[in-house]
Amino acid sequence: MNKMLFAAGVLLAAVPPVLAQTGAKNGEWRNYGADLGNTHYSPLDQINSANFNTLQVAWRFKTDNLGPRPEYNFESTPLMVNGTVYTTAGTRRDVVALDAGTGELLWVHGEKEGARGNNAPRQLSGRGLAYWSDGREERILYVTPGYRLVALDAKSGTPVRAFGQNGAVDLKLDDDQQIDLETGEVGLHATPVVAGDTVIVGAAHRPGGVPKSKNNVKGFVRGFDVHTGKRLWIFHTIPKPGEFGYDTWENDSATYTGNAGVWGQISVDEQLGMAFLPVELPTGDYYGGHRPGNGLFGETVVAVDLKTGQRKWHYQLVHHGIWDMDIPDAPMLVDITQNGQTVKALAQPTKQAFLYVFDRTTGTPIWPIVERPVEQSDVPGEKTSPTQPFPTKPPAYDRQGFTANDVIDFTPELKAEALKVVSKYKLGPIFTPPIVSKPEGPYATLALATAGGGTNWAGGSFDPETHIAYLPSQKSLTSLGLVPPEGGRSDMRYISGSAAPRNPSAAGGGGGEGAGPGLTVQGLPLAKPPYAQITAIDLNKGDIVWQVAHGETPDNIRNHPALKGVNIPRTGRAGVFGVLVTRTLVVAGERGTFTTPSGQSGAMLRAYDKATGKDAGAVYMPAGGTGTAMTYMFNGKQYIVVAIAGPGFPAELIAYKLPG
Repeated sequence: MNKMLFAAGVLLAAVPPVLAQTGAKNGEWRNYGADLGNTHYSPLDQINSANFNTLQVAWRFKTDNLGPRPEYNFESTPLMVNGTVYTTAGTRRDVVALDAGTGELLWVHGEKEGARGNNAPRQLSGRGLAYWSDGREERILYVTPGYRLVALDAKSGTPVRAFGQNGAVDLKLDDDQQIDLETGEVGLHATPVVAGDTVIVGAAHRPGGVPKSKNNVKGFVRGFDVHTGKRLWIFHTIPKPGEFGYDTWENDSATYTGNAGVWGQISVDEQLGMAFLPVELPTGDYYGGHRPGNGLFGETVVAVDLKTGQRKWHYQLVHHGIWDMDIPDAPMLVDITQNGQTVKALAQPTKQAFLYVFDRTTGTPIWPIVERPVEQSDVPGEKTSPTQPFPTKPPAYDRQGFTANDVIDFTPELKAEALKVVSKYKLGPIFTPPIVSKPEGPYATLALATAGGGTNWAGGSFDPETHIAYLPSQKSLTSLGLVPPEGGRSDMRYISGSAAPRNPSAAGGGGGEGAGPGLTVQGLPLAKPPYAQITAIDLNKGDIVWQVAHGETPDNIRNHPALKGVNIPRTGRAGVFGVLVTRTLVVAGERGTFTTPSGQSGAMLRAYDKATGKDAGAVYMPAGGTGTAMTYMFNGKQYIVVAIAGPGFPAELIAYKLPG
């Protein structure tokens, strides 16, 4: 029975406190990350290790005809509310409502944005949408490729005319800066976040390895009224003159430097009245010579007041970043136990494979984060920070930097060949700076856990029952080389690039934006596996509980002639993936495809025992998982839904349930 309260002579029902880490409630999935704390947790347990292998396809929703061409990279995590599944989908980022039991299309809404949409830096379907209700109205809110915030009636899909201008707020306006409405370089893949009556919207830009200019759009964050679309507040991620943090930008570089957006998911603690912003780095990703100083709030977790946007606390994870580490994903809001007391904490996964853990009320680190000296850059014009923050707990959950010990070692011959390749590069620990690429070598700095490594946009998950976090990560070897721009490509002094001779058979792109030229050995990855893994971390203790390779070994490794007769454990497969946690399982889709024992090309949706990491089942997917799985209960049946896509396989949602 609920306790009752009396106020001014009126009998009131006691309302339980709103917690950030409730997980998904009532068998639904109302937020991108299950709850506003982005735990990706649901207590459902109808699907478990005893029956996971028997899952059958309940329905599939193909997105081929949404937009002018098919999409092949579908990153959305759908929502399920009141028996309806909502998601963005297709190359024009339409919104669809589907029947939760059958996948039947109930309604669709699309926006044709013309040149503005065609010029958008963040195109395709994005990562999803947000749901809001006050008990009477129900709204769906999403950001279009052209950077407009749209509010739809959740039951019909029609625009809410009272919101903004006929249902939309132009996010390129009222942003405390001038932005060209057609060509201004700002957009968003992440979902807006709705808490109470406030909608919070971040900002994203084009990848910044080869910026056109040291001047760019600034990635300010804003809060809007969910009823009217009126701007409530703005937080300047690059401070204006006179604002806190402006003095961390030397030579007034804050006045022209751009980026520093929040392109990952934002988390909210409604009880504390705080939103938590994971800010990326400023222009550009690998050369900071035009923005001397530590540059707040680049690569900083910032806590702001939900209703006013005023800064409450901040912690910069990387000073004067030049490694494209960003903060790419949602801070997980977690309640943990320290010295017998419950602590409201924030756990931030990162590309650098550090999990930074703070008291989310104050910003104080749960375990000490120490400033340690790091190697300084010798790139002309660059001025790096003499120290960087290193968490003392938890330990790094994937490999960092790159040394000779990290090269492929399946056979002595392959290892010798790999060592010959890396002899032309600079090696070192985490925070070893990029270098100017030289034709005679060294070509670049090699690094894991930077641009594409560690944990990316999918973020982590958290089990509020056991206080264990689950971190997906991958090993993406990046070539951090710099070259002067040619042919007017940029007004930056240096951009990402390599003077190394091009190896046509090499995987990945040029320096900084991919694996780099020549970074393979006989077509095999230069770095040794596992290429992707899941790590379980006890956040009460700050200790790693278990780690497993995620993803079946790729065909090109299993069938490589140089590896005939070599026993290779499961290597995992690289790619960004997220994890869903239920009462007993950790569930994650593999990226890419392999040839199954039955001869089919496809991938697996895998389950692991959440306590031990042992395999708990797998079910076939016709393509790799490209979004993070979610789960819900409908008509007595538990469903697991995941977005899949890949080269030659147009995007779709696929839903699984138990037989019967």
